[in-house]
Amino acid sequence: MIKQSHIRNFAIIAHVDHGKSTLSDRLLELTSTISKDKMQAQFLDQNPISRERGITIKLAPVRMVYTLNAIPYTLNLIDTPGHVDFSYEVSRTLAACEGAVLLVDATQGIQAQTVAHYQVAKKLGLVMVPVINKIDLPNAQTDIVTKELTDTFGFTRDEIFYISAKTGENVDTLLAEIVAKIPSPHGDEHASLRALIFDAVYDEYRGVVAYVRVVDGSVKKGDRVRLFASGVKTDVTEVGYFSPYLQPSDVLETGAIGYVLTGIKDIRQARVGDTIVSQSSTAKPLPGYTTPQPMVFFGMYPKSSDDFGPLKESLGKLMLNDTALTYSEEYSAYLGSGFRVGFLGLLHAEIVKERLQQEFGLEILLTMPQVLYERKQDGSIFEPYMLLHVYTPSAYVGGIMTICQKRKGSMLDMQYHEGYAVLSYNMPYSMFIRGLSNDIKAISSGFASLDYEVTEYKPADLLDLEIRINENPIDVLSELVYKEESMYMAREKAGKLKEVLPRQQIRQVIQAVVNGTIVAREEIPAFRKDVLAKMSGGDRTRKDKLLEAQKKGKSRMVQHAKIDLPQEALFSMIERK
Repeated sequence: MIKQSHIRNFAIIAHVDHGKSTLSDRLLELTSTISKDKMQAQFLDQNPISRERGITIKLAPVRMVYTLNAIPYTLNLIDTPGHVDFSYEVSRTLAACEGAVLLVDATQGIQAQTVAHYQVAKKLGLVMVPVINKIDLPNAQTDIVTKELTDTFGFTRDEIFYISAKTGENVDTLLAEIVAKIPSPHGDEHASLRALIFDAVYDEYRGVVAYVRVVDGSVKKGDRVRLFASGVKTDVTEVGYFSPYLQPSDVLETGAIGYVLTGIKDIRQARVGDTIVSQSSTAKPLPGYTTPQPMVFFGMYPKSSDDFGPLKESLGKLMLNDTALTYSEEYSAYLGSGFRVGFLGLLHAEIVKERLQQEFGLEILLTMPQVLYERKQDGSIFEPYMLLHVYTPSAYVGGIMTICQKRKGSMLDMQYHEGYAVLSYNMPYSMFIRGLSNDIKAISSGFASLDYEVTEYKPADLLDLEIRINENPIDVLSELVYKEESMYMAREKAGKLKEVLPRQQIRQVIQAVVNGTIVAREEIPAFRKDVLAKMSGGDRTRKDKLLEAQKKGKSRMVQHAKIDLPQEALFSMIERK
C-alpha cells in the first residue's frame, strides 16, 4: 500500500518546443524507470508524427519511484501537449495533479502557451515550480528570462531552477524540489469512489482504457462502477498504472494515477472529464466536465474515388482514439462522395491528414476550412469570437496592431514587460483559420506567438458567395464571406479559376454570385475550329451555312454539355498547402 503522503502528482507545462519531452526523458533515466539501453529521445512520445514534428500531440502518464532521505516516493508525471488545439486535454490533465513544472526556454522566454497553461494551473490551485531550460546553449538569455518570470508571474529568483534537460544538468536537484514543494494528494480514502477520467484510448482487444486519477476511495478488479456523464454501468476488469506501459495492479487507491479497464467498446461513453463512481453511489461528479467541440470544419475527399470506403473505415478507426473528431457523409457534384469533418483546430486537422496518409496510405483532399456558424430562424448568422493574446517583442507591436485591426480585431488590453508586450484582442475566430498566425509570424520574423480561447457567438454580416460556370454552381467553391470583402473575393476567385481551367470546345463563362447577384464575370473562349478549311470553292451561301451550323452546334453544347472540371484545377483552388 502506497501512503498518500508519499505520492506526488505533477505535470510539465510549457510552450511548444521548450523541452517538455526532453525533461521527461531525463526524469525517466534518473529514477531508473527506463534503462539507458532502452531509452530513446522523446520516449513518452510514441506517436511517429510527434517525433517527426518534435512536438507533443498526445499526453503521456508514467509512474516513477524516487528515493529521498531513505523514503521511496511515487511520482506520477503527465507529459502534456503544448499546442492551443489541445488546451482542453491539458486542463483535464492539470485537474488530475497537485503541482506543475512550469518550463521556459532560456533562448525564447515566456510565450503564448506558457501563460495560457499557467493561468489554467493557477485557477486549479496547483503549486508551480518555475524552471528555465536550455541554459547550456550559447544564446541562452538566462538573466532576461529570469526577469520575465519574476515580472510576469511574481516568482522570486530563489524559486527558479536552472537546468539543461538535454545534458541533465541540475535535473536531480529539480527532482528533490518536486518532492519537497509539490503537496501530496488529500482525498478521502474512506469515502465512496470518485475517479477523474483525464484521457482515454481504445484497445481493439480489451476495449476502452480510461486514464484516471482516483480522487476519493479506491477501485479494483470486479467492482461495479458507473460513468457519471454517460450513465453507463459496467464491471471493472482490470486496474493498473503506467510504467509507462500498462502494468496491472491489485488496486488503485486514493491519490493514485492509473488506468481502468471496463470492457466498454465505445470511447464516446468514456469522455475526458467524466467521473467514475461506484454503481450505487450518490457522490457528486468532479467539477469542470465539458464535451470538446470541433471548431473548424473541412470537406474531406479521397483523391481516388476507389478510396471512399477505406477513408470511411479509417476515419472510424481514428475516432476510436480521438473523441474530438467528428464526421458525416456529404456529396460534391465535382469531387464525388466525401465527408464533412470537424476538428479542434488547424493543427488537429493536419495531424489527422498525416495519420490518414501514413497509417492507412490514403491521399486525401481537404477543402477550404469553415468555422461553425449558427443560423437563426430569422435568417441571421452568428459567428464565433475568440479572445486572442499575442506575445511579441516590443519592436513588432505596431505591425501586429495593424494586422489585428485589419482582421476585425477590437483591442481589449496592451501590457508592456521587459522587452516584450502582450496584446489582447476580441476577434472573429474565422480570422485564425484565414492565416492570422502566419501573418503575425511573418511581421514579427517568427518571434511573436499567440494563444486564443473561443468565447461567444456574435451577429455577423455574412453573404453567400457562389461560383458558377455556364450557370452550373460549383459546390466546393461556395462559402460564406463578409459583406465588405465579398466583391474582392468574388473577383479573386473568378480570376483564379480562369487561370487554372483549360480551354474546351465550348465557351466557359465564370460567374461569381453574391446573394443571388452576379458581381464578377470571366470568360474562357472556346477552341476555334476552321470549318471552312476544306472548302475549295463555292459561293458565299455555302460558307454561311457551315458557319451557321457551327454556331448552332456550339449553342447546343453550351446548354447541354457537362462542364469538365479537371481535379487538378479544383485542387489548386481549394487545397491548403
